[in-house]
Amino acid sequence: MPIYSMTGFARVQMRAHDQLSYTLSLKSVNHRFLDVQVRIPNGLDVLEVELRKALKDALVRGHVDVTLNVDRTAQQRAGYDRELVAGYVAAFTAARDEFGLTGEPDLNAILRLPGALQSDNRGDDDLTILADSVREQIHPLLEELKIMRAREGEALKQILIATLDRLTQATDGVAELRPEIEQRFQDRLTQRLLAATGPEFNRQRLLEEVAVIVERSDVSEELARMHTHIGHFRELLEGGGEVGKKLDFLLQEMNREANTMLSKTGGVGGKGTRMTELGLAMKAEIEKAREQIQNVE
Repeated sequence: MPIYSMTGFARVQMRAHDQLSYTLSLKSVNHRFLDVQVRIPNGLDVLEVELRKALKDALVRGHVDVTLNVDRTAQQRAGYDRELVAGYVAAFTAARDEFGLTGEPDLNAILRLPGALQSDNRGDDDLTILADSVREQIHPLLEELKIMRAREGEALKQILIATLDRLTQATDGVAELRPEIEQRFQDRLTQRLLAATGPEFNRQRLLEEVAVIVERSDVSEELARMHTHIGHFRELLEGGGEVGKKLDFLLQEMNREANTMLSKTGGVGGKGTRMTELGLAMKAEIEKAREQIQNVE
């Protein structure tokens, strides 16, 4: 199963009948959850509900804009209810004459009366034909969107794999330096403590205390956990599906291990500087990966 990017676009242009065509487009970008915005003409409320359900069934995360633009090549014919308008004018004229008033009937007011304006039945028919056509197109269009999201997801996957390779190299580099750094840390700490306590101090007790401090500075557990996290990350990438949130959590754990390694190995000097450089490189790769997976479904 592929991993999916949340970035994608799909569009279809169709002709519902000779005088009615439309463009239906889907555009998705990253979002923490599934957020659907539908922009369609008035009178298609039922269709909007169906579109939202179709997207919810097909997608897991992302902000998705659904836009339906309609183009009519012929205008609807409009008319008026002659009997209703004539009755209003007659009533206005009679009331004016009876009470000795002045004024003329207001055509704008007349045409705003319920039922005064009429149109042919093509408007309702058009909406029905339009809705049926959109229903036929939405699922193929969603498949097209998913194909594009999968293609973008594959590109993200390759970027993440390259990042993991560099992160593995940095982790292995720290592991190679660890024995020498620990010995250097122990020698340096022993010299400082001997200088501070003088020759009368129990040397054996001093070395035992140094060993305890050095053990607390050991980064072997952090390295082991880092390798485990990297391996799990690779497995999730290969497994595919909805993995964005899981990958983000793993990167948080990796960043924690890198921070711990840096805090334990700082200030040693010599090759300890190289270990610090590797730790900072690990953090940089983790941050790059976190930027990329913000767009993984």
